[in-house]
Amino acid sequence: MISPTGPRVRLSRSALVSGGRRAIEAGGADAVADLRRDAYGHGVLFVAETLAQVGIRAAVLDPESVDVAQGVGIAAVPDAPTLDPAIVFGFPGASTGAGGDTEDAPGPVMSLLGSVLSIKALRAGEGVSYNYTHIASQDTRIALASGGFGQGVARSLGNHASVEICGALYPIVGRVAMDVCVVDIGGADLARGDEVIYFGGEGPAGPALTTWEAASGLTAAELVCALGLRLPREVVA
Repeated sequence: MISPTGPRVRLSRSALVSGGRRAIEAGGADAVADLRRDAYGHGVLFVAETLAQVGIRAAVLDPESVDVAQGVGIAAVPDAPTLDPAIVFGFPGASTGAGGDTEDAPGPVMSLLGSVLSIKALRAGEGVSYNYTHIASQDTRIALASGGFGQGVARSLGNHASVEICGALYPIVGRVAMDVCVVDIGGADLARGDEVIYFGGEGPAGPALTTWEAASGLTAAELVCALGLRLPREVVA
């Protein structure tokens, strides 16, 4: 059972359908998908059955995933040229047109979610998290959001990235801790239990993986794979 407060990933079937179709347009009818590393942390069963529905019939697979993929109509093939996973999974910078156009690229299949665990006052001059890399310049309020480096949230996001809560962006301040991030919410009317979106979805955090890449030095593929292999996954339409 998925915790209503703990960090988890949400996978959009419609985004994967869109990405799969666009990848076929770019790679041709005989395209081969790359479903190694548990389909980049998205789950082989979910990805294979969805891609099979849009006409993809073959994939490069890890040995432990062959039976799962074949069970939903995806044949295993040896290492071979594959569809661009950036298009399939909606990673930043995916180009879908002949001229490398990214404006109409599909959105990310995966979203990273957490929850507000608590809210407290932070006074001017007080610091937060390890080594106090952030010191409040004025009185404010902070929220503890579930999700930290123990679950795959990059440590380097502190003081560089923001999260979405109730449709607005708020900065992560101080260093990312093992299980939580500290978020400066100012005077916003937020409450314990509010959903926190780190990246993905249709709101302002949708393209945040680009910031994650810049802050961490890792690729979107590496980031989502680390999260998807660690966290509970839920699939939505």
